[in-house]
Amino acid sequence: MISLTSPVETWAHRWPAGLKLAILCATTVVLFSLKTPAAQGGALALTLGLYLSAGPVFARSGVRSLRVLWPFFVVIALWHLIEGTPATGLTIALRLTTAVALANFVTMTTRLTDMVGVAAWLLTPFRRIGLSTRALETAIALVIRFGPLLAHRGADLAEAWRARSPRRPSWRIALPMTILALDDADHVAEALKARGGVQ
Repeated sequence: MISLTSPVETWAHRWPAGLKLAILCATTVVLFSLKTPAAQGGALALTLGLYLSAGPVFARSGVRSLRVLWPFFVVIALWHLIEGTPATGLTIALRLTTAVALANFVTMTTRLTDMVGVAAWLLTPFRRIGLSTRALETAIALVIRFGPLLAHRGADLAEAWRARSPRRPSWRIALPMTILALDDADHVAEALKARGGVQ
């Protein structure tokens, strides 16, 4: 989620990151207070309207980013069908979809530097008592940057495996993936040292 970006500029890009994150927190609290499928469905409809207000290209990209939720939907559906509480399962599934969609919306319309800036502001009390927060701020940025990179490396390895074998790659690409991740981490460490390190 934290690595998502918008394919187009939207009106929400101009809103401050802190404000968007505060609204997201408040909205999520409200979502958990809604107890019926109808209420959760209304919240999801409003969220879809929010996506559409940013344009069709953005809306399509945002909806595609929700495809990763389908395994959770399967588990929720099976569990609540076994328990005999399909209405509760539907409520949870709708709440999950809305919450993740709203979080994706904020992530897609907020620059990485602005996210790190909010984190730095939240850590201000620790700096006032003499603790350095630069390492944590750098770590946040690195995690956000490394997420898509590792996903891309994994996709490349899986494609290379498929080109050489009819079998699925599965666990067999774990070792080369680990080596690539360590190599990337080593390059980043060298780059940080060259820039004075993290104090």
